[in-house]
Amino acid sequence: MRILLAGASGFLGTRLTDRLTADGHQITRLVRRPPRTPDERQWNPSAGQLDPAAVAEADAVVNLAGAGVGDKRWNDDYRRLIRTSRVDSTTTLATTVAGLPADDRPRVLLNSSAVGWYGNTGDRAVEEDAPAGEGFLADVCRVWEAATRPAEDAGVRIVRLRTGLPLHRDGGLLKPQLLPFKLGIAGRLGSGRQWLPWISMEDWLDATVFLLDHDEISGPVNVVGPNPVTNAEFTRELARQLHRPAIVPIPALALKVALGGFSHEALTSTRVLPTVLTRANYPYHHPTLPTALTAALNPTP
Repeated sequence: MRILLAGASGFLGTRLTDRLTADGHQITRLVRRPPRTPDERQWNPSAGQLDPAAVAEADAVVNLAGAGVGDKRWNDDYRRLIRTSRVDSTTTLATTVAGLPADDRPRVLLNSSAVGWYGNTGDRAVEEDAPAGEGFLADVCRVWEAATRPAEDAGVRIVRLRTGLPLHRDGGLLKPQLLPFKLGIAGRLGSGRQWLPWISMEDWLDATVFLLDHDEISGPVNVVGPNPVTNAEFTRELARQLHRPAIVPIPALALKVALGGFSHEALTSTRVLPTVLTRANYPYHHPTLPTALTAALNPTP
């Protein structure tokens, strides 16, 4: 396929670009700067600017654009950036897709979202039909997903990727924890009872490709592993695989000092099940945390 990809330079985007290219797809990357190579097209999502011809060339559009949620300490300005970077990019893509003649529209838009949609679920397991929860990230996910509607109303298949926590030693949930664990000064976050919706990087990539190929699937899809664990369970397994102790719990107050507004989200319990993928018989490579962590800590070249 010819795939137009937004967010290609991010943690997930770089790996998805490599995977799709290896599979033989033709990738065109959207960039904010002037293009440097033939496979780049410039856009300005904050101004709603995107050449319709760049979209008309594509069979599929994948949008992973958005400021990193855990990249910086949250303040009011960074909260606004988290929201606008997601909503502006999605709105620009969806309205451009909708404005094309029917024969020129891509057949699918895979648009990033997050399990933050559900807010704090406590010990209650949720599936894709659960309503949006409460809190900042739930509010962001609500408007983020709603921004895909112009393309959906135009008849394009929309898949909303409610991604959990992909595991890889070079980013995401895992990277900032490795040094403290190796130094033996790490432990559970707060009470440790909050649920973590993890997924192996290999399964995140394969599930995304799976959703590109399966025309019968649309709407929200929880891109998470089938067996969520609590933070305490995650901590114990990571410590076991690193052969280090994990006996220094990080108090909630310390997280608030270190992370600011993000501390609330770090302590949120989100017990999410991948019902759509399971019913579609997606074949997980790493259905349990031990195998997923082993793959994350020892990735293949």
